[in-house]
Amino acid sequence: MPTPTVDLSFVKQYEREVHQAYQLRGSKLRNTVRHRNNVKGSSTTFQKIGTGTATTKARHGTVAPMNLDHSPVECTLSDWYAGDWVDKLDDIKNAHDERRVIVEAGAWALGRKTDELIITALDGTSNSIAAGGAGLTKTKVYQAYETLGDNNVFEAGRMYAAIGYEQWTELLDLPEFASSDYVGMDDLPFKLPMGAEVKRWMGTVWMTHSGLPKSGSDRKVFWYHEDAVGHACGADVTSDITWHGDRASWFVNNMMSQGASLIDGNGVVEIICQES
Repeated sequence: MPTPTVDLSFVKQYEREVHQAYQLRGSKLRNTVRHRNNVKGSSTTFQKIGTGTATTKARHGTVAPMNLDHSPVECTLSDWYAGDWVDKLDDIKNAHDERRVIVEAGAWALGRKTDELIITALDGTSNSIAAGGAGLTKTKVYQAYETLGDNNVFEAGRMYAAIGYEQWTELLDLPEFASSDYVGMDDLPFKLPMGAEVKRWMGTVWMTHSGLPKSGSDRKVFWYHEDAVGHACGADVTSDITWHGDRASWFVNNMMSQGASLIDGNGVVEIICQES
């Protein structure tokens, strides 16, 4: 009896579907940070550029160089896998589309890992706002805004805030956040392809995320500039399907090679919010 094989067109279609699902719904944060694709090797370097100062000069004199500080930040890549078995006879008996289920499960697992890497990098900042045991209050938001402004990193249109769902509902109690009288009709909540509910407020895109770190009842949320964190990708999401005759099953494996590093801690503020 010939050994069952997987048709090549099936493999190609599966791999394309996993890649598309990952891009659309896998990661919420990948496109909110500085990223580099097609990295060769086990690590890459992001350059942290210092602040320049403008100077004057005498007529016919030379221009004094800014002598910008270039501090390399290394980002190490790791290999990540999300795979599972598909029994040949189970696949025949299943009424649902097993391929679609595994496509989405694999893409979401890798997407969560991508966001976990970015969140871990964000958590490396030393800028922290606690202000007692309250949740995400207007006072905390204003303190974080002032911190980012004092650090000369606030740049409207390139700022992001990742908060938990309880913090989102707390902000909805603020007219400044929820009312179109303050934010305008164009900046009310809208949907992103990956399914996150987001809105623009105070020159920042605010979004919900369920994977933010929590210790006891304290949840950390982050407000950051997109250049403050670097995400590197050596191998984007790819898939491999192999037949194992001893198990009468296919092993469907999804994999990627990625890493993330904090480039500039001044560009990130963590806000500690107590949850009920």
